[in-house]
Amino acid sequence: MPTSLPTPPPPLDRLSALLERHRVRAELHHTGALCGITRFDAAAGHGYLHVLRRGELRVRHAGTPGLPRSLRFDTPTLLLYPRAVTHVFENPPDEGADFSCARLVFDGGADNPLARALPPLLAVPLSEVPGLHGALDLLLAETGRVRCGQRLLVDRLFEVVLIQLLRWLLDHPEAAGVAPGLITGLSESRLARVLVAMHAAPGEPWPLARMAEVAGMSRTAYVTCFREHVGQTPADYLNDWRIALAQGRLRDGTPMKLLAGELGYATPSALSRAFKARIGVSPRAWLGARHAAAE
Repeated sequence: MPTSLPTPPPPLDRLSALLERHRVRAELHHTGALCGITRFDAAAGHGYLHVLRRGELRVRHAGTPGLPRSLRFDTPTLLLYPRAVTHVFENPPDEGADFSCARLVFDGGADNPLARALPPLLAVPLSEVPGLHGALDLLLAETGRVRCGQRLLVDRLFEVVLIQLLRWLLDHPEAAGVAPGLITGLSESRLARVLVAMHAAPGEPWPLARMAEVAGMSRTAYVTCFREHVGQTPADYLNDWRIALAQGRLRDGTPMKLLAGELGYATPSALSRAFKARIGVSPRAWLGARHAAAE
């Protein structure tokens, strides 16, 4: 009798639970020709997604750590700034360059786990990202003339482009120069199964034995692999993920008593202690500082 082949594991959605709990919103900033010098100031507090469709572009950075002072692009390229970084575009005044730009609002700003995991700039040729041209063609058609619902549709299309870019990034972290962390963890198939499960059910018990079982590895091999790809222990990552969720839920007004149960803490006091150990201040003090900064 022929030997039956093992059933391959089902496809794994590595992004949905992450983006549902830590949303990223896009808002149209500019479309069309862009000539001369254009400054995008970090003081505005936004990330940016730039689509260079045509023309040349020189980008300058004002001494931002981890970024070269100057870059030049002459092929169609996506440029993603996930965090607020001052950058200046210089374009040939005679030729100009054809752009679409969106501001990106990461829930929680710099505290957003995805924003923290990404490099300060991700520049990828459009030709590298599969399926991108369909979304960009529709984006171009929608920004060409005003129609009902245009602004909302364009914003959603930018979010589609961002998701397609993140898909590419999960499969090519080394090409993008991503440091060990969330992205590289999701790029390793065995670790991805655990991370996706924890992202979807953070309040469940996650002892080391259960994590290793989900990954299909021994405990020792799992811990070693996790440290190598994510840059911290599994327990530390789970704690950071829960605290990041707590920050988002606190901003939304969720009371500590309800939040503790949702995130797997026995009491609100246990959550408060874990929060202070990770953030440096109590949840009450952290929330008060955020409210004061917003006024």
